[in-house]
Amino acid sequence: MAHQFSKFERSLELSWVPNPLTGSAAVFLWGARQTGKTTFLHDRHPGARFYDLLDTSLSAELSVRPRLLREEVLAERPGLVVIDEVQHVPPLLEEVHWLLENTAAHFILCGSSARKLRRRSRNLLGGRAVDFFMLPLTSHEIGAVDLPRLLQYGALPAHYLVDDPAPLLKAYVHNYIKAEVIDESATRNIPAFSRFLQTAGLCNGQQINYANFARETGVSASTARNYFQILEDTLLGFTLEPWRRRQKRRLVETAKFYLFDVGVANQLHPESQIVAPGSDRFGRAFEHFVLNELRAYLSYERLDFPLSYWRTSSGFEVDIIVGDMELAIECKSNRETRTADLKGLRALSEENKTRRKLVVSRDRKRRTTDDGIEIVPWHEFCEELWGGGVF
Repeated sequence: MAHQFSKFERSLELSWVPNPLTGSAAVFLWGARQTGKTTFLHDRHPGARFYDLLDTSLSAELSVRPRLLREEVLAERPGLVVIDEVQHVPPLLEEVHWLLENTAAHFILCGSSARKLRRRSRNLLGGRAVDFFMLPLTSHEIGAVDLPRLLQYGALPAHYLVDDPAPLLKAYVHNYIKAEVIDESATRNIPAFSRFLQTAGLCNGQQINYANFARETGVSASTARNYFQILEDTLLGFTLEPWRRRQKRRLVETAKFYLFDVGVANQLHPESQIVAPGSDRFGRAFEHFVLNELRAYLSYERLDFPLSYWRTSSGFEVDIIVGDMELAIECKSNRETRTADLKGLRALSEENKTRRKLVVSRDRKRRTTDDGIEIVPWHEFCEELWGGGVF
């Protein structure tokens, strides 16, 4: 395809909180590799002084002489300094800290994990830097979304645009993810972690059962918990907590786990890679897509609404709860939403006052039931979300 990654207009906007004494400022930009952080920064800040720590010679030099950063910034006085993959040289944070206290320099510190920085640095600049996150592409950034393609191959820029993403996805999973874990020194038992990743792909979007994961992986339950934490620390996955509030119905209290990208989750699935419309995997991928849209919108707009799901011990479930029941969303990948598809939202309504109740689906037309449940085609939901009309 002729598109270039830089032609995606990303929805993320970085903002600064200057030091009132020096005028200096810093932000962290976190995101899994290949989400487009480096391209975004080069596009938005072409005049910045870049330090790319994937350059092994530069990384080695700064590891031996981290003070070199201070000396160069003092000599050149650049308006903005970008340190890419900052986790490779944690001692640089001490130099950045000094420069923030003694100069007016601005920094963007970009990385795919804060795990190593937390282990090897006293702090992450003592609260002087604001955290931002780059997530996979959204419908708003893509434009005309090819939904079946996205649900199959995900929304990482390199994978969404090429004609045949399958080899890149395979390389991403087998090379990058394992290398990231090794580089983070997170675990030495790579075979066990590889088995865990496959199980995580198989159970993507489902409730976490640590005992089952431990049994399938051949490790202890505590090690399985640590493996999930590794995926969260390296931004390769996230948990969706259950809604918790005392009410008449007994609620489940087990979190769900999702890989950060739909395509990566599919690649890790040990069964057939084809996600066929109408299948259970297609439905789960569709739910994952809607959830990722919400996560990105809330993150980029800096909205403090937690996401959760609601499920009773008797089996009633609503896929996504936004905030304090401001919004309840059920995701249905079928072409026509049926009465049976509304039972979770209706059970929820019996005990909780919800501002809006939505079914996001592949229905062709929008409609509203007598009891106020809005059935919204997925593309209309995405347009309304990014237009600011959902909340």
